[in-house]
Amino acid sequence: MTQDEFLTAALRNPVNPAITDELDRLGLPDAWLVAGCLVQSVWNVLTKRPLDHGISDYDVFYFDSDTSWEAEDAVIRDLTARLGHLGVAIEVRNQARVHLWYPEKHGVPYPALSCSTDGIDRFLSTNVQVGIRRSASGYDVYAPRGFDDVAAMIVRPNRTANFSAANYAKKAERWKALWPEITVIEVD
Repeated sequence: MTQDEFLTAALRNPVNPAITDELDRLGLPDAWLVAGCLVQSVWNVLTKRPLDHGISDYDVFYFDSDTSWEAEDAVIRDLTARLGHLGVAIEVRNQARVHLWYPEKHGVPYPALSCSTDGIDRFLSTNVQVGIRRSASGYDVYAPRGFDDVAAMIVRPNRTANFSAANYAKKAERWKALWPEITVIEVD
């Protein structure tokens, strides 16, 4: 699968371009629509399911040096109000502050990041290491592992410093129930 084929399939879910357009209008620093909502939209195109099948939320990453909860909460509330008409759950996270709460929530360490794509690099599975955002030429796409696993519907562990086998297994089990066609690479 090429980048253009991935982008075309992901954008068939009308929620994805609606979010990226609003992020562009809002001008959040280093803002990306990321992960499952993109890949799962592609899986739904490949398996001829409804475009929103199995998508529990739409993840937005941005990077702002103001690491206060108050600043992040203001962005969450603003984006939720702007996109409430879509009727979907949107998870907004300032990647500059993830290291402050992640260890307590997930039980594994998490380093301070320097940009939003650092957060994409740390996803539990390599197939969802993707992000898109509007640009002057259309879209920027960040996909350090490419699109082969997305196209082949393969879920593979990403063994970063914050990797949790239990969290990976839970996520993969949920996805397998929704898309039985996927192949899950087990953790050894």
